[in-house]
Amino acid sequence: MVYKLYCTGASGNSYKVALYLNCAGLDWEPVGVDFAGGQMRDPSWRASTNEMGEVPVLEVDDRNLSQSGAILTWLAETTGHFAPADDQRFEALRWILFDNHKFTGSYAPHRFLNVCTAEPGHPSLMAYLADRVDNAFGIVDRHLALQPFMLGERPTIVDFSLAGYVFYPAAETGFDIATRFPAIDAWRGRLAGLPGWRPPYELMNVGSSLMLRAPVVVPDAA
Repeated sequence: MVYKLYCTGASGNSYKVALYLNCAGLDWEPVGVDFAGGQMRDPSWRASTNEMGEVPVLEVDDRNLSQSGAILTWLAETTGHFAPADDQRFEALRWILFDNHKFTGSYAPHRFLNVCTAEPGHPSLMAYLADRVDNAFGIVDRHLALQPFMLGERPTIVDFSLAGYVFYPAAETGFDIATRFPAIDAWRGRLAGLPGWRPPYELMNVGSSLMLRAPVVVPDAA
């Protein structure tokens, strides 16, 4: 079986699934999406690929799966790779929901407004998102200071979910993770040591993303 992942290099949510597939040693290929050209807004694309108008989309045996957390859960259950133990399933769901709502849910919009829009985000909005990032990352940093991976001694789909945007350059995201969140930085290093790890633009060298604008202010960039 060859998994096909509809994605683009700048999509951290796509990277969650791409990184999982690569580290799991599964046979897969990226399929580029013209995000910059509005392909995902096209009614025919939504009708044939994903009615939500988003990537990632994982094509499996003519079936299209969407939403990164749901895809990761399905892959773990069907392949067994990086699956949480039975008594960890609740914790896995809890952290994946936290990631989508708070961790990625704040970090990704901050990055997008920092470099991907025609004009910078309003300072008050950027400050609001930065505060949310600080809070969410602080929670995860304290958690990872106690154990090597999110659910304990080995990586699971929870780690891949949270890893979506943390490997993009600090100049894009506006946060110097290495300085501000040392436990998250150490965890990044452990993930980068997994066989199959590749950075996002290398792993998903397909599709068409928005041109990156130089950020006006990147207070924590390396």
